[in-house]
This record gives sequence, structure tokens and C-alpha cells, in this order.
Amino acid sequence: MPVYKRILLKLSGEALMGGDAFGINRATIVRMVREVQDVTRLGCEVAVVIGGGNIFRGVAGGSVGMDRATADYMGMLATVMNSLALADTMRQEGMTARVMSAISIEQVVEPYVRPKALQYLEEGKVVVFAAGTGNPFFTTDTAAALRGAEIGAEIVLKATKVDGVYSADPNKDPHATRYTSITFDEVIAKNLQVMDATAFALCRDQKLPIRVFSIFKPGALLRVVRGEDEGTLVHV
Repeated sequence: MPVYKRILLKLSGEALMGGDAFGINRATIVRMVREVQDVTRLGCEVAVVIGGGNIFRGVAGGSVGMDRATADYMGMLATVMNSLALADTMRQEGMTARVMSAISIEQVVEPYVRPKALQYLEEGKVVVFAAGTGNPFFTTDTAAALRGAEIGAEIVLKATKVDGVYSADPNKDPHATRYTSITFDEVIAKNLQVMDATAFALCRDQKLPIRVFSIFKPGALLRVVRGEDEGTLVHV
């Protein structure tokens, strides 16, 4: 049985690359979709926010002379492309997904409307939120925190390359230890990087817990939803 009725899963765009230099690795996206499918079979309602870094990274574009707002809008469009790919893969795996975009491109995807999103979730459909918050200068982490709060998710699951929050960078410090759980205040005091400051503050203010885990670890998402010791829980 799932310990959560409704979750918001935050995936990075880079996670879709697999071993490729950019773009979407077919085997990787299929594996991720099947992990989500395992969770929906438990009866858990799933919403997803995905980044666009595998296609376009706004900050990098801004750093080479591009206007930051323009670069961020390009990044939002990259998340729409990833969301379409994710939803189509879900369809091929026998799932029903709906993409809802924060910016209006109605010929391609439907706009984000909160009551409609809640209806889809209650019907057992996976909802993929595209285009971040619809505003430049905000990350997809912030979009995940915002949408998580809006839909009444019980937790934000941040899927990363590492299997939790560590006392130091585990790639650099062999003595780094993983926290099983840690409070929002402790994360701030220890200056640990969990999410960007805006997203983190929003989750803290809304008392919305975050669990950081590795999406590259087979079965990790299922273990998280079952309440097993996987990753790191950040709580009030």
C-alpha cells in the first residue's frame, strides 16, 4: 500500500539523456515511465514536473550574451517537448497522461487549469505540468513546489543523480554521510543544496515535505511511495 495518496514528482531534464550528450534517450525514458506506472498501480495519484536541461538550459544561454528572460522562455518550451515525450511514452506503455502547460500553446497542449488537473488526478490519469511556472526567472524546482502545493500533494519527490542529501559532496568527500531525514531549518543552517531558495522556501512555508532520491536506482520511486528508507526526507 502507498503511504501517499498524491505525489508531485520532479524530474530533471538531464535525467532523460541517459548516457547521451543531449536529447532524450529512449531506453531511459521507458524505464522511468515504467517506474511511474508501478506507483500508479498501487493507487497513488501522480503529477510530474520535468525540466528542460537536456534540450536547453536558460542560465547557460544567458551567460553567453542572451537575454535571460528570452533564454528562460526557450527553456520553458524545452520542458513542453520533454512533457510531450513523457506523455507519449506513457501512452505506449498503456497509461493515460495529460500534459498541461503554464504558457498558452493550445494547438499542442492544453493550458494549466487547476480544477481540471485535480479532476484528471482523481480519475487516475498522470498529469504532466509543462512550461515551469510560465514566468522567467523561476526554475522548474519552483514550479514543482508551486504545483505540489496547488494540487494538495502530500510530498514533493525530487529525483536526482544522488540517492539523498549528504553532509558533503559524496563525489568529493569519501566521509560524506547520507541523512535519512533532516528539517528545513537544518538544511538552511548547514547550507545544503536541496532545491533553489525560492522552491525551498515555498515548500517550508506550505509545510510540504520533500524527499530527495536517485531516479537512476531501479525501484527507488516505488520504495519511496511505500514508505521505505530511500533517499532523504526534508520536513518541518
